[in-house]
Amino acid sequence: MISETQEKNSLKRINKEYNDLQRNPPFGCSAAPVDEDNMYEWLGFIFGPDGTPYERGTFQVSITYPKDYPFKSPVVKFIAKIYHPNVDSNGLIGLDILRDQWNPSLTIDKILLSICSLLDDPNPILCFNHEIGHQYLEDRVSYDIKAREWTINYAS
Repeated sequence: MISETQEKNSLKRINKEYNDLQRNPPFGCSAAPVDEDNMYEWLGFIFGPDGTPYERGTFQVSITYPKDYPFKSPVVKFIAKIYHPNVDSNGLIGLDILRDQWNPSLTIDKILLSICSLLDDPNPILCFNHEIGHQYLEDRVSYDIKAREWTINYAS
């Protein structure tokens, strides 16, 4: 059970991160609460990095903060379909800092930048979608074509 104090501290931290994002937005991504009355539900945008099959794509992600944030990581999921070895069919992202490597010192801007980095440099060895990971390793040209097609179809 989350205490009232824990929830208050959580909201304080989330508000601070929101204000920091407004003052100093990270390159290639953005995020904000869906509704200012509920700071636990955010919508983020990841802009496809130049020189990747995701270039010119705008990928929506949902960000759901737990009531005991920052002691538990937010749940970040792609809303837009994306062809990527580290994203499953439900949009969950295979990123260690969102799972077993979570640290309360991490902030939403660092999470978003890590997702941008993952688009630029997928990890096909530790992936959620082994078929796409295999294609990335064995046939990069067809992987890039398919990822570009999905970007055009689902993230433009």
